[in-house]
Amino acid sequence: MLRPFTDAATVARYAEDTPRKVPGYADLHRMAMLLLAERAPPHSDILVYGAGGGLELKAFGEAQPGWRLVGVDPSAEMLDLARETLGPLQRRVDLRQGYIDAAPQGPFEGAACLLTLHFLQRDERLAVLRDIRRRMKPGARLLIAHHCYPEGSAPQAWLARSALFADRGVQDVAGASRSAQMMSKQLPILSAVEEEALLEQAGFSEIALFYAAFSFRGWVATA
Repeated sequence: MLRPFTDAATVARYAEDTPRKVPGYADLHRMAMLLLAERAPPHSDILVYGAGGGLELKAFGEAQPGWRLVGVDPSAEMLDLARETLGPLQRRVDLRQGYIDAAPQGPFEGAACLLTLHFLQRDERLAVLRDIRRRMKPGARLLIAHHCYPEGSAPQAWLARSALFADRGVQDVAGASRSAQMMSKQLPILSAVEEEALLEQAGFSEIALFYAAFSFRGWVATA
């Protein structure tokens, strides 16, 4: 099950640390918004699962002033951070604490789940994808992005590269390798082929890779 972010220090650093750790973080949000907007009209309801921190909600809300956003996250602390991040934009955002069953039934014209699914075991991940799919209008788009690795390669090697990217000081190769080993034990990371198969099993079609950066991959799929 998705573990809520409750550590005060982790929550406090989230808005600063995440863009440093994820290559092209702001561009990832913009690409996700543009892909959603190809199918979502100017006045649409958009679901964001794993929305704690509010950074993608802010990016979507600023770029699309007519979108009504629903953000769901299990962490009360991260939702507090989202409220701080959103500021005046919060009036267009419905923040809900909980897991996917806390989300409205929709139907939504689009959905996003960024940097979240890599916390879930395969069966849990499939269940969440199916629940998101049931809440979407036919033809609406889902955007996902999280840790993943190319088929036929070693997950730890890609995680170590991401750890080195996040280290903007001295390039500590040994430290990055240790971080990768720890992450590979903590996160049920799947291959790109497995990720696409789960999207298909959940009922999505037109599955396409749109983002790849070391151990991070992102897909667009159609409900």
